[in-house]
Amino acid sequence: MKILVLNCGSSSIKYALYNMDDKRVMTSGGAERVGLDGAFVKVKLANGEKKQIMHDMPEHTEGVKFIFSLLTDPEIGVIKSLKEIDAVGHRMVHGGEKFAQSVVITPEVIKAFQEVSDLAPLHNPANLKGIRAVEELMPGLPQVGVFDTAFHQTMPQYSYMYALPYEVYEKYGVRRYGFHGTSHRYVSARVCEFLGVDYTKQRIITCHIGNGGSLAAVKNGKCMDTTMGLTPLEGIMMGTRSGDVDGGAVTFLQKKLGLNPDQMSDLLNKKSGVAGISGVGSDMRDLEAAVAAGNERAKLASDMYNYRIKKYVGAFAAAMGGVDIIVFTAGVGENQASMRAEVCRDMEYMGVKVDEALNETIRGKEAVISTPDSKVKVVVIPTDEELMIASDTAALVG
Repeated sequence: MKILVLNCGSSSIKYALYNMDDKRVMTSGGAERVGLDGAFVKVKLANGEKKQIMHDMPEHTEGVKFIFSLLTDPEIGVIKSLKEIDAVGHRMVHGGEKFAQSVVITPEVIKAFQEVSDLAPLHNPANLKGIRAVEELMPGLPQVGVFDTAFHQTMPQYSYMYALPYEVYEKYGVRRYGFHGTSHRYVSARVCEFLGVDYTKQRIITCHIGNGGSLAAVKNGKCMDTTMGLTPLEGIMMGTRSGDVDGGAVTFLQKKLGLNPDQMSDLLNKKSGVAGISGVGSDMRDLEAAVAAGNERAKLASDMYNYRIKKYVGAFAAAMGGVDIIVFTAGVGENQASMRAEVCRDMEYMGVKVDEALNETIRGKEAVISTPDSKVKVVVIPTDEELMIASDTAALVG
């Protein structure tokens, strides 16, 4: 069975074609600048070779159409006909309370998905464009939606509710939803497989740390809390997002700076976080270099960043009555040894002991980085959201 995974953003389309017989990526890539001048597609072939191809893509249908043509291209294609594709799996950002698991896309699903689009006005319409493009180009091909928010739908009400007037939840759905759910679901299950333990009997804290980041508390195979909220802004400090901030500070700044809601959102989402504190930028590699060069603001940003992750690890351990496994994943989590070391430092009281020498050697591969006598296993597990989407799709259409 061959499954095409699509992740449509507002001006991008990421894709990967899987042969699910052996879970092998046949090809992958991404279209950039869709709807803008200078659009192009980057293609990564099965042999590791990379190509960049310029192509005008005024909208998503043309982008998907061009990706389809590359899949069957005589030189770089990996299939002879589009009929070899058995289904398409889509990354869907926000399913609200309507979707607690992946689903085959039907007109009823699309209607329900559109009803929660005001919760993710940038992402959900883009996801829908990808679905429409496949419908137009390959009518009748099964499509599946895999929702970022679905994994977190097991949170108890006391965990996901905000202490706001209950009416705003009833009328507008204002509550914690959480994101990165597909990644949290993948790594929490994969780490148990890797360690040879029962997923349904573990207390796991998954740390998805990238330019955007979130943590999840997973107890006995179900999510009971997560750091992101109604939107991906809440929680830990991120590359350009503020993370947790006093709501009173938001209204104070709106008045002082004369900002409207959209401008305030731009400040919190695009001008804050690591970039806003350090003045260096949002890339953690640049931040590390600036810290090494003695940049005090970069040092402050790094300390704030690590501290907030550590604080949530402690909070989630308390919420679950302890922790058995801590997992680091995503771009920063998989590759930045200094962050992992600082987050786990002085946690011996909780049973956490990291082998610092071993930790320094781990980049982007599965590995236990805790010491043999550590009561809590600390593990690096590279995430694979695309494989999770392909697996869900295969299971639902198979």
